[in-house]
Amino acid sequence: MVHELPKAELHLHLEGSVEPETLRELDPALTAEEVRARYRYPNFAGFIESFKWVIQRLRGPAGYALVARRLLERLARENVRYAEITISAGVMLWRGQEFAPVYEALREEAGRSPVEVRWILDAVRQMGPEPAMQVATLAAERVGQGVVAFGIGGDEALGPVEWFGEVFEFARNSGLHLTVHAGETMGPESVWGALRLGAERIGHGIRAVEDPALLEWLREHSIPLEICISSNLATGAVEALERHPMRRIYEAGVPIVLGSDDPAMFSTTLEREYDLAASEFGFTEQELRGIAENGFRFAFR
Repeated sequence: MVHELPKAELHLHLEGSVEPETLRELDPALTAEEVRARYRYPNFAGFIESFKWVIQRLRGPAGYALVARRLLERLARENVRYAEITISAGVMLWRGQEFAPVYEALREEAGRSPVEVRWILDAVRQMGPEPAMQVATLAAERVGQGVVAFGIGGDEALGPVEWFGEVFEFARNSGLHLTVHAGETMGPESVWGALRLGAERIGHGIRAVEDPALLEWLREHSIPLEICISSNLATGAVEALERHPMRRIYEAGVPIVLGSDDPAMFSTTLEREYDLAASEFGFTEQELRGIAENGFRFAFR
């Protein structure tokens, strides 16, 4: 049933989709053992370091295009009809990499795919507001050219949302949708802060479960949480599968969508996330269909 569902993937990082075989194709000096070691994380900070390590192997438009091609082929096999793929533009700028040729290569690959693709440009919150504004500017320049949203990710503790008010105002006034990773490793106040910035979707948001008033606000204002089960386990955001609050959030009436986040780095797929929802949290076929429909309902297209 899961495979047959038409699905939308809204929480998906391009750089986190690089399968080990593709990574070794990009960098033949790597050993299988080294890649396996890098794809294991003691905590969220360890994952961030591994994510940066992967990006260092993407050395130009051809490498990014290869990664996008492999990702889109996998999404098509999973019956994903629509995908909003996040590009870590903030890390690219930090590395001194030119964005324009990479983006054009990605658009070209997307144009060949049966999956309808839109792009989200992501800034790294711990780098501060000035680099984030550079990313927002890149996104604003490409409104109508495939980019639909601006977001921030990274370490919530080291980059409080309060830094980014002007950046988000600029992005919103430029016609971009807004999304924020929040409530993943920090508590409900991080989600409240994202909402004050105008976030239309919350990446992860699982710590919202600790604040009944926040759950009620999310429900009343139809702000969806992008739930990524395997990601939360791999990074230690949730200690054990049985403690994941997905079911409680759903039963509180908060709209949710399922995402694979960094599928290669977390050994998952979007289909596997749906399977986990069914097998571990008792979601029925009807409930899963509703979650799948949410993916299209809350898309930024």
